[in-house]
Amino acid sequence: MVVFPLGKLIYLGIRQISKPISRQLRRVAYRSPFFRKYVCIPPAQVLHYLENFVRMRLMGVSGPTEVQPLKEERAAELGADILGELFLYGTAAGYLTYEYYRSVKKEQDRDNTQDSDIDSLQESLKRVSSEVREMREKLLLLEQSVGAQIANTSTAKSNAIKSPKS
Repeated sequence: MVVFPLGKLIYLGIRQISKPISRQLRRVAYRSPFFRKYVCIPPAQVLHYLENFVRMRLMGVSGPTEVQPLKEERAAELGADILGELFLYGTAAGYLTYEYYRSVKKEQDRDNTQDSDIDSLQESLKRVSSEVREMREKLLLLEQSVGAQIANTSTAKSNAIKSPKS
């Protein structure tokens, strides 16, 4: 069965909605001094430091290296970009988590349905098995009864042949 890609459409819709929200977060970061100073600049400076530190290690420079901090404007811009990207990726991760748990629940529901179907089939099998057992017993009794009647009839015929009535 082909499933309509409803999940993909929902994801695209969420992504389209989250892009303007991400842009709005960036604008707030540019305008608000508090947001800029405590939310945007610190992650940008950490990212800048880590990026330069790793780059120096990859180039073979050992020992302490001093990394110049980014200028405030560039750090705020980078921090706002990081924040916007985190929002986008967080939205995508949330949706993927939702889809995963939805599919797990769907699988569990299907398993529960199959288990209940198997249980009802087993109950039916037990019921039919007991009915077959009862029918075999009745058939055995019927066969014994018919055998006894045939024996009585053949005894009566042999007695009738032995003693003819005149």
